[in-house]
Amino acid sequence: MDSKKMSDMQQEVDRYISQFKEGYFHPLSMLARMTEEVGELAREVNHRYGEKPKKTDEADRSMEMELGDLLFIIICFANSLHIDLDEAFQLVMDKYNTRDANRWTRIEPEDKTKEDLD
Repeated sequence: MDSKKMSDMQQEVDRYISQFKEGYFHPLSMLARMTEEVGELAREVNHRYGEKPKKTDEADRSMEMELGDLLFIIICFANSLHIDLDEAFQLVMDKYNTRDANRWTRIEPEDKTKEDLD
């Protein structure tokens, strides 16, 4: 599978949505859809890692599909509000790299042994 930049994904979703008269849903409707998708992901996580096994007649959904559904609605939401997700991602990474720079215990490179120094 070829990797795409977020801007490519946003354009692909926009081309898909643009073929329908309805276009993008209203932001409140998209938030409701996003909440629904998060719920479906939570259900999958609970089945896989929690104490609630699937019923025998329940459809087998994958984590990949649930995350993909969530990504699709996030892209729709961003597109409808004219938000560049590449830019949004960079802004949030800058925030985490600054705010949380010393919050977590970093993994340090292993100490060099004498053989490594020779």
